[in-house]
Amino acid sequence: MPDFEQQRHQAHRIPDQDHELIVACVQMRSNVNISGIARTASASGVKRLILTGQAKLISKIARDGAEELDVSIHRTLVPVLQRLKQEGYRLVGLEQTTNSQDLNSYRFSNRSVLVVGNERLGLSEEVLNELDDVIEIPVYGLPYSFNASSATAMALYEYRRQIAMGE
Repeated sequence: MPDFEQQRHQAHRIPDQDHELIVACVQMRSNVNISGIARTASASGVKRLILTGQAKLISKIARDGAEELDVSIHRTLVPVLQRLKQEGYRLVGLEQTTNSQDLNSYRFSNRSVLVVGNERLGLSEEVLNELDDVIEIPVYGLPYSFNASSATAMALYEYRRQIAMGE
C-alpha cells in the first residue's frame, strides 16, 4: 500500500517572474463567483484582479486570496483593457465564440490578461473587439458551458501547467 501523508496548507511556491497573468472580470451577477475567482487566482500565483461594477469579495469564500491580490474595481472594463494592451499585455477572452481556440491547444503569452465574461451574458461585443485571442473550454454535456468561476479555474490551471512544463 502506498505511503501518503497529508500536506495541506504547505508554504506557497514563488511564481515564475517571467510570466505575468492578470485576471479581469466584466460585471458579474454573483459576488460568490467573483470571490471564487479571487481565491483560485491567488492560489494560481496571479497578483492582480480587475473587477467592474459593484463587485465585492466575500472573505469566507475568497479566503486568503483577497489579501494576496491587488484588487481594483472599475466602472467599465474597456478602457482598462486598452491601457493594458498598450503596456504589452495579450488580451485573452474566455468565451465561446466563432474562431475561439480550444484551451487545450492555446499557448499563453508571458504577459497575458484573462478576460472573464458575465455568467449569463458572457463577453459583450465591445469587450470582444478589444481582445487578441479568445479561448474556450470544450463541453461534453449539458449545460453547454461551465460557470464563470469553474471556467476561470480551468484556464488558470492550464496557464500554470504551461509554465511548469516550460511551454
